[in-house]
Amino acid sequence: MDLNKKRVLVVGLGKSGVSAALFLQSQGARVTISDAKAEPQLGKEIPLLLDKGIVVETGAHGERTFRDQDLIVLSPGVPVNAPQLQQARTYGTPIIGEVELASRFLKGPIVAITGSNGKTTTTSLVGEMFSKSGLPTQVGGNIGTPVTDLIASSTPQSYNVLEVSSFQLETIDSFRPRIAAFLNITPDHLDRHGSFTAYAAAKARVFENQTRDDFAVLNADDTTCVEISKTISSTIVWFGGKERAGSGSFVRGANIYWRRPEGSEVEIMPLNEIGLKGAHNLDNILAAVAVAVLAGCKPEDIRRAVKEFKAVEHRLEFVATIGGVSYYNDSKATNVDATIKALESFPENIHLILGGKDKGSDYTVLNPLLKTRAKRVYTIGAAAEKIESQLLLPSSIAVQRAETLRNAVRLASELAVTGDIVLLAPACASFDQFEGYEHRGRTFKQLVRALQNQDPAVTAARRSING
Repeated sequence: MDLNKKRVLVVGLGKSGVSAALFLQSQGARVTISDAKAEPQLGKEIPLLLDKGIVVETGAHGERTFRDQDLIVLSPGVPVNAPQLQQARTYGTPIIGEVELASRFLKGPIVAITGSNGKTTTTSLVGEMFSKSGLPTQVGGNIGTPVTDLIASSTPQSYNVLEVSSFQLETIDSFRPRIAAFLNITPDHLDRHGSFTAYAAAKARVFENQTRDDFAVLNADDTTCVEISKTISSTIVWFGGKERAGSGSFVRGANIYWRRPEGSEVEIMPLNEIGLKGAHNLDNILAAVAVAVLAGCKPEDIRRAVKEFKAVEHRLEFVATIGGVSYYNDSKATNVDATIKALESFPENIHLILGGKDKGSDYTVLNPLLKTRAKRVYTIGAAAEKIESQLLLPSSIAVQRAETLRNAVRLASELAVTGDIVLLAPACASFDQFEGYEHRGRTFKQLVRALQNQDPAVTAARRSING
C-alpha cells in the first residue's frame, strides 16, 4: 500500500485516530485529521500533530474536508453511515478503519479475538500463554494499544494478538487473522448497529477473509456462534463445556482437556488451579487454551499462564475491603450480559452501581438476579431513569438515584455493612460522564481508596445514623 504523497483523512481524534495519523504521516501521506468535538475536549495531542505537519480540524466536520481525498481512515467511534462518509462514497473514496490500515503493514501472524464479553480477559490471557511458551508476542487493538502502534515492532516471527470490536470489524476489507476467536454474542451496541442481527453480522466479519488454512475458534454453547459456523470457510475449532466432534477445548470432570483432530486427547490442567473469579471466566480460559494450542503452545506453559494470571483492570477487579465491606470494579461491564455475569460471581449482599450511557439495552433481564442477590441499587448517568423504570424489585431492595459515581460510592459506603459487596457493574457505556470505561473504573478506585483514608469512627457513625 503506497501512501507517499497520498491525501488521507483520518476521522476521529481518539487514541487510534492519532496513532493512525502519525503512522500515515511517517509513510509520506498528506494527512488531515478531523473531529466534531471542540478542541478543549480532545486532549494534548493536537500540538504534536501540528508539529508533524498534520492538518487538524476540530469543532465540526467540514463538508469540503471529505472531498478530494485518496483515502479515509475511520476511528472506531465514528458511525460508518455518517452523512459526510455517505457523500465520500459517492466520490468513490475508499473508507477503511484503523485496524484494516494496520493489518496491511503488520508483519507476523494475526490472532483476533472478538465477542460481546470476555474479550479483554481472553486477549490478555492469550498474550500470557504465548509469552510463557516463548513465542514473540505483542498485544493490542481494542484492549488499549492501537494496532498501528504495533507496526514498527512487528516481525515475521512475532504474533500480533488483537482484541477487535464490532466497530472495528465494520470497516475491514482484507483483514485476515491466522486464528480468529468468537467468544459469545449477546445484545449490545444496538444504538449503533440498529439490530442484534446487524451486530452479530459485524462480529462475524472477523472470519470473512479466512481460508481453509486459517482457524476459527467458536463457542460450542452459544447458539449464534453455532449458526455462524455454517458460513465459515476456515477450519473450525470449538471450545466450551459440551464435548463436540472435532478438535477443541472442553471440561470433563475436574479438568480441562484438548482434543486433537484425530480424536486423541491431552489434559491441560485441573479446574482447581484457576484463580479468576466468576464462572464466565472458564469460557474465556477454554477459548484461550484453544488459541494457544493452535499456535503451538505446550500444555505445561498454558497451565502455568492460567495459574499465574490475575484479573485484568476494570474486570471484576478487587479494590479494597473497608470496614468489612468489599469493593469491586467491573467498569468493563458495559452491557447487560456482562452485569449478569458480575452478579453471578457473588451469592448475595450486593450494592450495585448501574447506569451511564444507554445502548438500547433491556434492563428487565437483571430483575431475577437482583431479587436474590442485591440489597440496594444506585443509578447514575443518563440511563438512570430508563433503568429505574425497568427494575421491578421487592420493597426490601431499594433503588436510589445517585446521579454521579461519587454520590453512589458515598451512599454505598454509608449503607453497606460487614459482609456486603459494593459492585460497579454499570451495564452501560461511560461516555455521558467519563472519557471511557477505564476513566470510570479509575475514578471508582480513587473514590474507594479515599474512603480508606477516612477516620473509621466517622464511617461507623454514618452507618449508625443511617440505621
